[in-house]
Amino acid sequence: MSPKGSNDVIEDRSRPCNGEASRESAMTVSPRERKRASHTGMVAVVLILTLALSGCVHPMGPRLLVQDRALYSGSVSDSWKEQTLLNIVKTRYLDPPVFVDIGNIVSSYSLSETGALGGTITPGGSSSATLGVGATFNNSPTVTYTPMTGSKYVNSLMAPLPAGAVFAGIQDGLPADTIMFAGVSSINGLKNQEAHLDGIKRADPGFHRVRELARQLQLEGAVKTYTKTTSDKQEVTIMAFRTRDVSPETLNDIIEVRRLLHLNPDASEFTVVAAAHSSSDTEIAVMTRSILGLLQTMASQVEVPAEDLQQTRAFPGFEKDQGNPEIVRLIRIHSDKDRSPDAFVSVHYRDYWFWIDDRDLQSKEVFSLMMMFFTMAETDTKANPPVITIPAHN
Repeated sequence: MSPKGSNDVIEDRSRPCNGEASRESAMTVSPRERKRASHTGMVAVVLILTLALSGCVHPMGPRLLVQDRALYSGSVSDSWKEQTLLNIVKTRYLDPPVFVDIGNIVSSYSLSETGALGGTITPGGSSSATLGVGATFNNSPTVTYTPMTGSKYVNSLMAPLPAGAVFAGIQDGLPADTIMFAGVSSINGLKNQEAHLDGIKRADPGFHRVRELARQLQLEGAVKTYTKTTSDKQEVTIMAFRTRDVSPETLNDIIEVRRLLHLNPDASEFTVVAAAHSSSDTEIAVMTRSILGLLQTMASQVEVPAEDLQQTRAFPGFEKDQGNPEIVRLIRIHSDKDRSPDAFVSVHYRDYWFWIDDRDLQSKEVFSLMMMFFTMAETDTKANPPVITIPAHN
């Protein structure tokens, strides 16, 4: 060990490769050179950090794609649910429903990076180094809204839903009883429950029994619907019952459905037609609801404030016949001055909050069917629609 205050000594005791005798050599490093080496190392470290920080922000697009796609999808879904619920509530107050479609979402990003590196090295004195790294990120989404207007759009809201599409939903596993309750006005003359300005008219005897039996047969796999091409190249919807390899209870259910709908007891296939009454005992005549009709049916079951009913601001609905067991609730939409923390979807209208409870599976199911039925309607508004483009800045 060298004496205190002396220069550091590094001894080189390596053995030469040519076999010569080893020799000792000494290399002396001054304090100034050691300090200079330290500063050089510090500058190198700062430079490496600067390059590393700059490289971390470049793969921006792939990371944002996953995040933004999920966020935009959730926002579009929530806004669509809120718009649908708002139009149901507005219909109860005879306020015309208005729908606005989202045409395009364009999200543009910009990123600018800055970096600065400086330092002062003073021989024999104190030295310093500075590092500056900065980045500016901008997100400028642009959303295009298209109000749904025009005669074609209005006609699509008033036109009955395609009967084939409604029964195809049953074949795809959607609950037959709920589909029929929400989307069917009548089947082979049996009328469904209907909402009018003076209240709710009960369903014909047998309608609710038919949809209950349809659900049982669906669960047993004893009924199916499919399309078939006729000799004149027309596609028709066929409903058929399976009578082999089923339980006696299922056979009895099929017999009861045939009796209630006045169907041929020996036929295996029945043609589904869009009509009020069938022309033969091998046809099932179905009248479906329109979107406006379904809106009115659901609106009649909104729980509006009592004072609004007393002042005739809203038409009478489920409250008028709430004690009547023949009036069946399709959906429950609550209202209150305060917003519910357990809402599946909620909107604010006329100083009240209206919502569907997140724990009410039946109401959520019917509400989701309402949105599905809306996609069945032809709502093409490409003929010179008004367009509203709104740039949003973060």
